[in-house]
Amino acid sequence: MQSNVQSDQPEDPEALQDTTGAVVSAGAAASLRRRPAQESALHFFGVRHHGPGCARSLLQALGRLQPDCVLIEGPPEADGLVADVQAEDMRPPVALLTHGVDEPGRAVYHPFAEFSPEWQALRWAVAAGAVVRFIDLPVSHGLALQTEVDTNPEAPPHASDAQRRGDPLDWLARAAGYADGEAWWNHMVEERGDGEQLFAAIEEAMLAVRADAPQDDPAPTARQRLEALREAWMRQCIRAARKQGFQRVAVICGAWHLGGLKAPVTAKADATLLKGLPKLKVASTWVPWTYRHLAFQSGYGAGIHSPGWYEHLWRSSGGAAGQPPQSRAVGWLARVARLMRARDLDCSSAHLIEAARLADTLAALRQRPAPGLEELHEATRTVMTLGDESVLGFIREELIIGDRLGQVPSSVPKVPLQRDLEQLQKSLRLKPEATQKTLDLDLRQPNDLARSHLLHRLALLAVSWGSLARVGRSSRGTFHEVWTLQWQPEFAVRLIEASRFGHSVVAAATARVAEQCAAATDLASLASLVDQVLLADLPEAVAVASRALQDHAAHTGDADQLMAALPPLANVFRYGNVRQTDASLVAQVFDGLVIRAAIGLPLVGSAIDDAAAEQMREHLLAAHAAVKLRDPGGQGEPAQQWRRAIRLLADRSTAHELLQGLCARLMLDEGELTADDAGTALSLHLSSGAEPLKAAAWLDGFLNRNAVVLLHHDGVWPLVDQWLAGLAEEHFVRVLPLVRRTFAAFEQGERRDLGARAARQGPVGAATAAPAWDESRARLPLPLLRQLLGVQA
Repeated sequence: MQSNVQSDQPEDPEALQDTTGAVVSAGAAASLRRRPAQESALHFFGVRHHGPGCARSLLQALGRLQPDCVLIEGPPEADGLVADVQAEDMRPPVALLTHGVDEPGRAVYHPFAEFSPEWQALRWAVAAGAVVRFIDLPVSHGLALQTEVDTNPEAPPHASDAQRRGDPLDWLARAAGYADGEAWWNHMVEERGDGEQLFAAIEEAMLAVRADAPQDDPAPTARQRLEALREAWMRQCIRAARKQGFQRVAVICGAWHLGGLKAPVTAKADATLLKGLPKLKVASTWVPWTYRHLAFQSGYGAGIHSPGWYEHLWRSSGGAAGQPPQSRAVGWLARVARLMRARDLDCSSAHLIEAARLADTLAALRQRPAPGLEELHEATRTVMTLGDESVLGFIREELIIGDRLGQVPSSVPKVPLQRDLEQLQKSLRLKPEATQKTLDLDLRQPNDLARSHLLHRLALLAVSWGSLARVGRSSRGTFHEVWTLQWQPEFAVRLIEASRFGHSVVAAATARVAEQCAAATDLASLASLVDQVLLADLPEAVAVASRALQDHAAHTGDADQLMAALPPLANVFRYGNVRQTDASLVAQVFDGLVIRAAIGLPLVGSAIDDAAAEQMREHLLAAHAAVKLRDPGGQGEPAQQWRRAIRLLADRSTAHELLQGLCARLMLDEGELTADDAGTALSLHLSSGAEPLKAAAWLDGFLNRNAVVLLHHDGVWPLVDQWLAGLAEEHFVRVLPLVRRTFAAFEQGERRDLGARAARQGPVGAATAAPAWDESRARLPLPLLRQLLGVQA
């Protein structure tokens, strides 16, 4: 992708560019400079970067002024992309993405919404044929300086975020009787938009508060230095436009910068400040954006609190093309009503009428010309939701914030990987959307299977467009995958970063897997990677990952690592038929790992503590299930060796008791251990001579977190009962927490069945033992009970 790379930009900010990004010829510039100086005039418009009132007033001002040059605070690298704003398939919100050519991860976004003043100025200038250019400090310098600042250089202090830092706008708000600067600015500026006179008022206010604001420290911070550089560059660009003879120059910037741009600073001082700035090679393009990322809470420094409300303000005022002005309150409440009715919430026409009346009344009481968001919110809560705040949650998410996702023309500069993904999205009918969407895939259908492959491949590229919410109706072996999809604008940067791996999704994912295999240090991560590439249907990557797994396995005898690698590999034997995956790709690797794990298993359970034994239990159970999945009949040599290893571990006296008991239970379940043998083992490990804690650990492993053997094996119940009843009090207190944890792992229904069986059978000897009864002690509480109950003796 090569879009207006910074190395092609003129070093001198006084060099003029036309709307296509081309430098004006020396003759044309000289001709412009010969125009009478008195015809030149500068017009400053201080705006909020995403303010509908500012945008509406700015359009009126530009229409009256008819400037021949429009200078806008923004990245100069994007001058060649300005003409795209009038493209038929360009739909905001969008953002200018400027990133390092050699370091794509270093990037800056400059977002625009339909109601952004800069966006409307761009569209006006392109339509009017005026020269338009961005005048902010180039991103090539800003990114090079980024290590010195704490925040993104695209988030300047301006009228909207000055008050967020507790700065001077709060002074104006408090003087006017408002709680904060945000509410004051919304009411006085964005919800009004009174034409060009608005900018004179903004300028006067911002110059005053900037003059009274605390001055910078003698030793400026990195951020303060960056702001000084930005304003110096903008002043130089303004001087260049005046020098080149434009008659009417409109300068559109964040309102906070007005004081800096109008400051009496010489060109020589600015040139000295800007001399020797570091620089990176960068490229720019347009990318889709969302209202959620435009919101302040997303972390965007110049964000706003209510993008959806601002869009409503813009459109209800007739700002959108072809839309006449309409009642702000009625239109908003109608949208609220549609949302409520879609959720089967009661909302009649009477509710709407009364809510609109209440909003108008509140606005009149507060001396406001029309209801704002605060009045509409109060009216909605009072009339339409009857005071229920919980109902207002979805209103905030869907209306106040909004879920709009923009669109950019296909002609904008993109890396080949982006274009390949767009083609795949189109052919598979997977449209990127800003809202969360649930996608239920039937893997028996070719199109759904291809969708699953694409989502898994993107996950390998760190583009998490979809998260796997659930696999199958009850297990991973069925033919359904349920995904949760939500497109994020930052995926554009990740695709640009991933483009170094290849020009297609398949090639890039395969190359990235090869890189991950080279960096992997443990068997479990490599096995998990094999599972992922199988899901993504990348045969070449499977081969690479399988070879890496074999190479790592050849150098390790750690049975724990080998067992941890088995479950991911076994998944291919579960879903291979549905996904049309060739199981032979990993069968040989899997069998080799099973044999190596079986060799080391009898030794791995010795000389370990309780925590290590608990972790080993998890790995052992998962590995056992994987071996059964690979060879359900257990006839193969790897499965037979695995069963022999289980038996050896169960009989090994030096192994941890938890693992001994677990292996005995696995052998019983597989038919390798008879009921009589299990009873003998149980009697041995729960005998009176056994240390109680070790006996409890063996029982924990043997029961294996389910009560089946207790409920249905007649010999187990009495043995466990006798062991517990025979414990001394001291031993019982020590054993109780472990036994309680064992029984707590049972299902609720199993615990209920155990209680029923205990009630039927009672403790050992209950049938013959007579209850202990002391009649004299039983009489002691009777006088008090008679007094409490008022019963005479």
